[in-house]
Amino acid sequence: MILIYIKQVKIKRLMLLLMVMATVTFSCKKKNGIGEDPYGGGKMPLGVSFADSGESAGSGVPGDQATIKVRGLLAYQGKFEFFINEIKTEVTSLTDSTLNIVVPANASSGGTTIVLDGQTFFGPKFTIEGKVSLDPTFKAKNGSNGTIADILLLQDGSYLLMGSFTNYQEKAAAAPINGIVKITKDGEFAAGLKAGKGTDGVLYTAIPLQSGKFMVGGSMNSFNGRLGASGITRLNGDGSLDTMVVDLINLTPLFPKNGLDTVPAFNGGVLGTVNRIYAVDNKIITVGRFVGYRSTFYERSTRLSKIVDFTPMNAFARMKLNGTLDSTYNFDKANKKGYPGVNGMIYESHMQPDHKIIAVGAFTNYNGSPAKNIVRVDTLGAFDPTFKTGSGADGDILSMVVNRVTGSIMISGLFKNYNGVPADGVAMLKSDGSIDPTFKFGALTGGFATHAIQLNSGKILVSGTFKTYNGIVRQGFMVLNGDGSLAANYNNTGVFEGSVFKVIETTSALGNPAVIMVGNIYKFDSQRVGNIVRIELK
Repeated sequence: MILIYIKQVKIKRLMLLLMVMATVTFSCKKKNGIGEDPYGGGKMPLGVSFADSGESAGSGVPGDQATIKVRGLLAYQGKFEFFINEIKTEVTSLTDSTLNIVVPANASSGGTTIVLDGQTFFGPKFTIEGKVSLDPTFKAKNGSNGTIADILLLQDGSYLLMGSFTNYQEKAAAAPINGIVKITKDGEFAAGLKAGKGTDGVLYTAIPLQSGKFMVGGSMNSFNGRLGASGITRLNGDGSLDTMVVDLINLTPLFPKNGLDTVPAFNGGVLGTVNRIYAVDNKIITVGRFVGYRSTFYERSTRLSKIVDFTPMNAFARMKLNGTLDSTYNFDKANKKGYPGVNGMIYESHMQPDHKIIAVGAFTNYNGSPAKNIVRVDTLGAFDPTFKTGSGADGDILSMVVNRVTGSIMISGLFKNYNGVPADGVAMLKSDGSIDPTFKFGALTGGFATHAIQLNSGKILVSGTFKTYNGIVRQGFMVLNGDGSLAANYNNTGVFEGSVFKVIETTSALGNPAVIMVGNIYKFDSQRVGNIVRIELK
């Protein structure tokens, strides 16, 4: 009982102490003026609100009259500004519940806003109607769960996709999808590809061979669980790994099968990454970010331990169809290694009809010869001095796309000048490497261009992280004329987010001109997409 009484006394004393502290604290607050209305001095409510609670405020083409449902603006006539996707819009009249506007010439689809007395009111999206739109008949749905680095048109009209994804349209639950998948011409998953476990890394490219087989390249060590696919390997027409059976050293003679192994039939590869592959005269040329050629010496290998031959080769290598190194291509026979190649990184390359290869990236020389972020090598892999790049680009070139119809070479990246000519990250080159003066790229703000391509029609698609072009809002995607000006009625789409890696021309299900774009694409026209889209260009 005594212990209980003592505890009660202590509790009462503690409660009394807390009450005293609270009283002191409250007195201090009153004395110091704390406790005033925390919202005092804020902006008074103006009674303005958008009446449309949905996702759309309407639609129209530039020059159209449109009506926006807004309450409370009549009392502030002449004192506010109205914007469509950050473009100031002419207001022709208003009532207590509506706002009549003229759709601006340079507007693109996006949110509506009202600015009044230092306050901004955000409204729903206004859709600018034009010649560019997502193709609703393309059934890619959620697309892939990772980067799509390349797309290859197959003979039956379907497509082969390569990248770093592990799922497409949620089909991986039925069978593995690792870096390679086949889809229909309208974007749906196509069954039947026998890639098995696929790659253990990333596939960046694929090319068809005359035999009906495919070469695939990327950053990998195995394909369908088979080691020996070092950056490059060959697949059969059905997507299965092209294999062969080899004799090995058998350390356990009681088990004869231990003296045999099934391995990739293409016994060649690289230490690093293959970005592009070219097949010429029954030989395979690889271009990428690698430092050496490697092959497996099976005669001295066992099932558990493989002996690898290594030869220093930088960025360029040529192999025979069985994978052995071709020592006549950019190779120093005296020192038994490749010539130095580039002193940096290659991001993209292209083989011209004469089998010379143009490469771009972040480097300053090739085999000791000056080459500022762009170079052309001849059919033996040597520096080509006839390529008229002059001083080259003064910043990294991130992408390059060559149009075989128009002959243009579109480059884009972090440069500001090309051979001394101003070019804010995008330039059009002739086939000889000189700049095409008929194309004049304007000024970007808020970011830079990561991809540019000229279509067969002459129109140019540019994508990246930019916010405006020549002062006009273009949020990451735009369509230009051949001279570099914005193409009328083609720049109606809204926000683009991501990076385009490859664009191929096709038609929509309705027969309209269209393109399929793949890459790291998260949004197109403010809509969520899964790294692949088909866009109509009417």
